[in-house]
Amino acid sequence: MIMNSKLFILIQPIFSLALGIGVLCDSQVPSPSTKVSCLFRETSSNLNGHDPKIRIPKDDLKRSSPSPLSGKKTENCLIPCELSAKLIKEEKHYMCRNLQHSLVSYTRSTRKLIRGLMEDHQKSLDSLSNMVRELLNRVQLLSTDAWRNNVEAQPNKPVQSHGLDCSDIKDKVGSVSKIPSGIYIIQPDGTDYPFEVFCEMDYMDGGWTVIQRRLDGSIDFKRGWSEYMDGFGDLSGEHWLGLRKLFHILNQKNTNFALHVALESYDDTSAYASYDNFWLEDENRFFKMHLGRYAGSAGDAFRGYRPEDNQNSMPFSTFDIDNDGCAPFCTIDGYAVESCSNKHNKTGWWFNQCGMANLNSDSLDADSSVHPTLRWDTWTQNGIAVKIKSVTMKIRRVYNPHFS
Repeated sequence: MIMNSKLFILIQPIFSLALGIGVLCDSQVPSPSTKVSCLFRETSSNLNGHDPKIRIPKDDLKRSSPSPLSGKKTENCLIPCELSAKLIKEEKHYMCRNLQHSLVSYTRSTRKLIRGLMEDHQKSLDSLSNMVRELLNRVQLLSTDAWRNNVEAQPNKPVQSHGLDCSDIKDKVGSVSKIPSGIYIIQPDGTDYPFEVFCEMDYMDGGWTVIQRRLDGSIDFKRGWSEYMDGFGDLSGEHWLGLRKLFHILNQKNTNFALHVALESYDDTSAYASYDNFWLEDENRFFKMHLGRYAGSAGDAFRGYRPEDNQNSMPFSTFDIDNDGCAPFCTIDGYAVESCSNKHNKTGWWFNQCGMANLNSDSLDADSSVHPTLRWDTWTQNGIAVKIKSVTMKIRRVYNPHFS
């Protein structure tokens, strides 16, 4: 609206000037037959600031009769009507040419000014758009950092935990009242600070601590080593809890944890795989995974069918920390693969050349045309791996202590 007002203010004088020129240039010149007397002083040498330099013959002056408007002799002389009309016509043409030149010049300068204003306006819009995009990116980065640090950003701040883990919370409170699923604060035994987790209190008698969840692809699992250690995502939706937090939960004294993997396909069928003992080695050993006995309906994809598919006892790998056993490369389906993480779009997992399971994979897999998006290749229908829509990995205490 402001731009339109400016353009109207600039263009309005052009129309007014053009209208004036049209009226002036289209006006009729007095007819020579019209008896018009033109009175000039002998001392005047120009007409409207312009000297046409027209000489009047003396015979014409002698034939001129005295003006009826003058009652006495003056120093003025009368110009014949034909000559007067000629003077007016030449003066009018001169003024028209000047005005037309002025109009053309004014129009050009106005167009240039308008183009300049439009270019400045477009540059301002582009600059504003870039600033908005940069601001949105910064907000997203700040939100990610705030979530990643969560309670860890202020480890000295006193926070009341609800229990050691979700199983401990259910045992303490579940006998008194029903506990809903949701986000709880836990502080595992032997740790210096609390942190938040999502507890499932309804699924299979409850007490489950969710360590990974994939639902709709809203969270990018294409991450490096540091993010897989600290965790990322939304606890109430898609997320990865973090290897450090998972290690602190599993490493509590006199505890043993079971791992449960719940899978759902795109045709709404479900399957699961559970392991009665699940624990990790420390960060110095890259959180090497150890699994107990398998039970379930989805097959033991962690161990696979062949020794080279076995992902049990393998360390965790990312694209920047490679522990997948492909040194210098692996041959998979006839192709040389140097990094399983890179092959699976730079996601992190317990790879082994590259294995049959990767529940952190996504739709941008290099081999998505052959394998499902989320891989658990022992779950098949008619000999073809099921395409997985969602998955939840969760752990719960098992009360036959594995550690002494």
